Amino acid sequence: MSARSAMSTKEIASGAKPQGVADEQGASAAVQQMFNSIAPRYDLLNHVLSANIDRLWWRRTARRFRNITANPDAAILDICCGTGDMTMALLKHRPATARPIISADFAREMLSRGAHKFAGKGAIPLEADALHLPLRPASLDLITTAFGFRNLANYRAGLEEFHRVLKPGAQLGILDFSEPTGLIGKIYQVYFKRVLPAIGRLICGKDGPYNYLPASVQRFPPPMEMLALMREVGFRDVRWTPYTFGIAGLYTGTRA
Repeated sequence: MSARSAMSTKEIASGAKPQGVADEQGASAAVQQMFNSIAPRYDLLNHVLSANIDRLWWRRTARRFRNITANPDAAILDICCGTGDMTMALLKHRPATARPIISADFAREMLSRGAHKFAGKGAIPLEADALHLPLRPASLDLITTAFGFRNLANYRAGLEEFHRVLKPGAQLGILDFSEPTGLIGKIYQVYFKRVLPAIGRLICGKDGPYNYLPASVQRFPPPMEMLALMREVGFRDVRWTPYTFGIAGLYTGTRA
């Protein structure tokens, strides 16, 4: 029996759970501390470990929403923005005179590095928790999040908060890892669980964060469960588009 099949659906969908934490508050604090600690090497590690494929994923996601980003009046939030790469991809489709994109993260060290990237380019940083956004209800036209949603302490609560701040008819895009199947899946498992943590440890000098990564992907709901959860919260027209043999994928939905 796999680790995933041994867990209940409720437990899988509850949220990230780093080793040694007992509750959602502890999980949130552990994730925040972890990303603050690896912020100085985060970009280098991402590009090395993905062979720069991550850049293609951000660009493809940004193109998916270019009909919204092209509207200068659209209110856009890039939540769990990390060091700002998804924000930068969105800005390429944004008019120069458009209202700024809000780029938010609760890991201050990550956000500060993102702020340096998009300073003066049409985005503003906001230190904020995805589960408690300091935004008015029905105020946004688009929310994107790239490789951050998986780290929320409660997936349902995150979707409910996104639903709260999106306008009716507004869109949500969640780009994150998944577990491919077949031969690709077997190769992926070897790389993700053995090679990746070793490289991460070598470059970062820390063991925990890159052991957490494969564990967090295994815990994350598979596509059909994630889409079902999005529907339950109130999103319609939900879809999952796999990227690169299903190693990653984009979840999309519209606020009903």
